[in-house]
This record gives sequence, C-alpha cells and structure tokens, in this order.
Amino acid sequence: MPATAKKPKRTATRERRRQQLIDATMKCIARKGMGSTTLGDVASKAGLSQGIVNLHFESKDNLLTETLRYLADEYKTQFNHALEMSGPTAAEKLHALMALDLRPAILDRRKVAVWFAFWGEVKSRPTYRKICEKSDEYYDKVVRELCDELINEGGYEHVTPGAITTALTSMTNGMWLSCLISPKSFDRQDAMHAVDEYLRNIFPQHFPL
Repeated sequence: MPATAKKPKRTATRERRRQQLIDATMKCIARKGMGSTTLGDVASKAGLSQGIVNLHFESKDNLLTETLRYLADEYKTQFNHALEMSGPTAAEKLHALMALDLRPAILDRRKVAVWFAFWGEVKSRPTYRKICEKSDEYYDKVVRELCDELINEGGYEHVTPGAITTALTSMTNGMWLSCLISPKSFDRQDAMHAVDEYLRNIFPQHFPL
C-alpha cells in the first residue's frame, strides 16, 4: 500500500518537471531562437540541472518535439472549448473561433514566436510537419464545415467553403505575425474588426451590420 500511495505523487512530480522544462524551452526559443537554444539554456531557465533535462527528454530533438506537441494540444483544447462555449448556430461558432485566435491567451507574443520558429523548420523536419499538418487539418475541417453550413443556409453561390477557410486562416496568421513584429502598433480590436468586416461581406445574412 505505501508504494501504491506514493506513485501518484511521483507521477505528478514528473509531469510538473516536464511542463516546467517545456515552459522554459518556449521562453528560450522566444528569446534566442530555436537554433541557439541549448539544453543548458533550458535547464538554467527552468532552475534545474541539465541532467534533469536529459532524464525527461534525452535529447534536444525530443524536447523540441514535445514542446511543439504541447503547443498543438493546448491550442486544440482551447479551440474545442471555444466551440463548446459558443452559441448553437454555425455563425456563432465560426465567430467564436475567429475571436479565439485574437485572445491574449492564444495571441501571446512568446507563444507566437515559438509557433513561427517551428513553422520555419517544417520543411526539413518531418516530425514537426506531421504535428503541424495534423493540427491544421483538424482546424480547417471544422471551419470548412461551418462555412459550408452557412453557405447552404444563406444560398451564397459566389463562395466556396475551402476558399473562405483559406482566407480566414491567412488573415489570422497574418495578424499573429503583425503582433509579433509590430507589437506597439498592433491592436486586437482593429484586428477583430477586420475579421468581422470580412465575415459580413461573405455572409451578410448571418453577420449583419
């Protein structure tokens, strides 16, 4: 019994250490870039020894992969939560997802810097590409289905769900980049206003003035 009782505590400690190291990795990447970040940097930022980093992740590649996986899982959780908490209509759900990408918890400059660092590596890193593609495919499928529902409801014949999904994704990605490189001039309300204007132009019956 004593050994069994201690196991959850050890597991919790292990998970806490892993999360501590992943958080430190994101801070290091945001500050130094992916190529310049070392296991020593991560250990120092986390306030732990490099041996602890090696114990939990074994290599820098594993640590980076798990960091990307954490970002993707975190975004998916927020994405699904936004869907669940939105109104019942396709228009309300689509608007909630667009607003999600501009929330401070998601559009955080440190996280955005890390996302762009990984996106810059996907061509040469199949593992990164697979994680990003899986995340994008899930996101695009949901948005495309919502757009398809709106098109059918409103009889919008001049647009296709795929094109709208691509446009919306490009808009929010561009806003993430603007926030990253021009934080002083970036305004979340203006960005959301631009999204709303686009949705009103595409779906006037569902997003009236």
